[in-house]
Amino acid sequence: MTPSDARSNGFTREQSHRHASALTRGLLESGVLDTLVAADDPGARLVTEKERLASLHETLAIRPRGDVWVFGYGSLVWNPAIDAVERRIARVDGWHRSFCLSITTLRATADRPGVMLSLDRGGSCHGAAYRLAPDAVEHELRLLWRREMVVPGYVPRWVQIADANGDPIGAAIAFTTDSTHPQYAGSLEDACIACRLATAAGSLGSAADYLRRTCEGLQAAGISDPELSRLVDVVRKIQQDHDLPVLL
Repeated sequence: MTPSDARSNGFTREQSHRHASALTRGLLESGVLDTLVAADDPGARLVTEKERLASLHETLAIRPRGDVWVFGYGSLVWNPAIDAVERRIARVDGWHRSFCLSITTLRATADRPGVMLSLDRGGSCHGAAYRLAPDAVEHELRLLWRREMVVPGYVPRWVQIADANGDPIGAAIAFTTDSTHPQYAGSLEDACIACRLATAAGSLGSAADYLRRTCEGLQAAGISDPELSRLVDVVRKIQQDHDLPVLL
């Protein structure tokens, strides 16, 4: 969808938030997130609870020794919704933050597709790492899987994380991209990504709000991401130039 299409289809601020639900711990524990996002795109393929549990158990079956950490690079930075006993700023090498997952749910619909952040191959990424209490690992990860494994395209994997000095912290679970999946959007042009972020909205709110909150969350954590900051400016300009509600 182009900005002009969004305007001609009556895209309004009220529509973008009309059915928006906050992604809270309570929402994850209730198990109704799937029902909410199914309304965004009734034809979308959603990951089932059975598939999620199988994926979680496969991941835990190859769990390295030591504490379990979760590495967040997007909304987990500013809205973790899981209980942790420690939070640290961390870096993972071999992966970078990228809007490379195409979505039609969550913060998008079938009519207004969006993009979501994931970790794509190459480079490095700074984010927030959360250490889970040993006796709460499986429960907290069940909630995390309900949050992240809603639509296909993410691959949970163990990555090694380090602190600001480069000293090892340990092994962390990170949700990365499957570049062979049909929803992989790593080849989308920057202009298309910006357009989707400017116009998409779904059951959890607008894509522009997700971008803004992530950028602000990273800045509050002392993490610089010039590309995300640039995207915020580009998306705001698209919304202003095409007389769309500025959702940033």
